[in-house]
Amino acid sequence: MNLFAGTSTYYRQFRPGVPREVAEILDRAAPMRPGGHRRLLDVGTGTGLVVEALLGRFDDIIAADNDAEMLATAESALRPKLPEDSRLTLVESAAEDFVPPAGWKADLVTICRAFHWLDQATVLRLLDSQVAPDGVVAVFGDNSFWAAGSPWKEAVRDVIKSFLGEERRAGSGTFQHHDRPYSEIMEESPFDQVEEVRVPVHRTWTEEGILGYLYSTSFAAPHLFGDRLKEFESTVRNRLADFGDDAFPEDNEFLIRIGRRSRT
Repeated sequence: MNLFAGTSTYYRQFRPGVPREVAEILDRAAPMRPGGHRRLLDVGTGTGLVVEALLGRFDDIIAADNDAEMLATAESALRPKLPEDSRLTLVESAAEDFVPPAGWKADLVTICRAFHWLDQATVLRLLDSQVAPDGVVAVFGDNSFWAAGSPWKEAVRDVIKSFLGEERRAGSGTFQHHDRPYSEIMEESPFDQVEEVRVPVHRTWTEEGILGYLYSTSFAAPHLFGDRLKEFESTVRNRLADFGDDAFPEDNEFLIRIGRRSRT
């Protein structure tokens, strides 16, 4: 079963979008072109949250993902918002298999909240032939809900563990993660000149938003709970009630790693 089977609607509605400040940093990192014509490749686009944040800044966009359901949701959300003079192409493909049109090279590649799912070294090596000589690759995202960081998040994570086990799930399996910093991995790739930028984010969640977000993830997708889904939802709501009314603050941050080639 796909890691995100049945989650695309929740993903689109409840995943926090890309803040304007992050979009502006990405915009400035990419080279400018005569007439403002620039190309964006969004790898692991999901439901298109990165593309949405960058609409109007790039006029030739390819968004790739291996999940057809996610791409269909992205198409419905993005197409009506696409500026008249822009082109958007959605491609169903794993990052490791993606091949752009002949002669097409990206000015900016974005990989948001998806780098951990990829064969990282392979993808970065492949991108060397898919990115313009002065183009950049940006790997970024905010901290996972699973990483906790506040008492109410820890309580919700404990509920998930009580239903699904101590190890973080990834669909029918468990999540395998490494401890190497992404910047270190990028420094071993063609995009070895790496700049890190941090953007603080403060959010306030509601019960509905928390549950919707959880149902958008690979570690708490609805199908994982089987016939105990309603019981899980009720338990989460009961635990959240211990933390006050329907407003749950979160301090998070986006960590952006911008990679450039040593040679230009």
